[in-house]
Amino acid sequence: MAALLAGAAAQASEGKRFEVASFGAVGDGKTPNTQAIQALIDKISKEGGGTVVVPSGTFLTGALFFKQGVNLLIEKNGTLKGSVNQNDYPQVKTRWEGIEREWTAALLNFNDMTGVDVGGEGTVDGSGDEWLRLGSPRRGATAGPRLGRPRMICFTNCRRVRISGLRLKQQAIWCLHILYSEDVTVDGLDIRADHNIPSSDGIDIDSSRKVRVRNVDIDVNDDCISIKSGKDEDGLRVNRPSEDIVIENSRFHYGHGGVAMGSETSGGIRNVTTRNCVSDAGNWAPIRFKTQPSRGGVVENIVYRDIALKDTRQAFEFQSGVADWFRPSPRPPRCCRSSAT
Repeated sequence: MAALLAGAAAQASEGKRFEVASFGAVGDGKTPNTQAIQALIDKISKEGGGTVVVPSGTFLTGALFFKQGVNLLIEKNGTLKGSVNQNDYPQVKTRWEGIEREWTAALLNFNDMTGVDVGGEGTVDGSGDEWLRLGSPRRGATAGPRLGRPRMICFTNCRRVRISGLRLKQQAIWCLHILYSEDVTVDGLDIRADHNIPSSDGIDIDSSRKVRVRNVDIDVNDDCISIKSGKDEDGLRVNRPSEDIVIENSRFHYGHGGVAMGSETSGGIRNVTTRNCVSDAGNWAPIRFKTQPSRGGVVENIVYRDIALKDTRQAFEFQSGVADWFRPSPRPPRCCRSSAT
């Protein structure tokens, strides 16, 4: 009986909708809304859960941190647009490029959550084109360490996640980062980034398991989907594989890879099936494996089935040393190539 009552209470809380414009957020594309929306997230969590609703309009915001019981719905013609103010993105403990460290928070952060739903017919705009014009982020105008651009969405240590329907565009760097998470469904996303935004991966599945990606349409300036599991000594220390992953019924346009394994492979990658997918529009390598001698890890039981290639540069690419991240066609001199990261 107690379990039934708890389940009924959870369903009731999930049905509560809180529209951001009713709690002080302004959708004019200019007014900063970080404090108003974060206060709403905190309120919903404290009061037992519900859904943050973004209505029609463009709502400018910095990093938002969702909490247990709080879902996100972006309605048609509604947009969450990322600020390009570095101070709007605190440094947090995370894993970035295969190493656990303090790094810049994502625009939308979901940490240690169970049963989270993110979706709608609206848009998340990472303002990657604007970040690119600003150049490399730094602390202060002329001095201090280089800071990272924000990923668009990051799920960390989450369980039973669903993200669906949204249009994700102009990520400043990785778009959807699934980190240390389990039972994740990604369905019907449209992901777009200009072809001059570096490291604008579509989806990065990082030391996560039981992930299903379906009906996605991706056009970016790096791997459309990349499966990762940590880098070098730190990746070997953490030793968490990415495993039991299905990618299906999807389309990969321009990008450095379609579905890539690596280059962060230290924790191992296994049991990945990609099926019924199309790659086109000059995609560099729809089937791509990449690593470095220092990485280690075992990549096994990887299946590509019923893959259609239309105007791709090649079908396969295997890199175990130098990765030509920014290789145009024809290839540049060796001195101009950079190593895998």
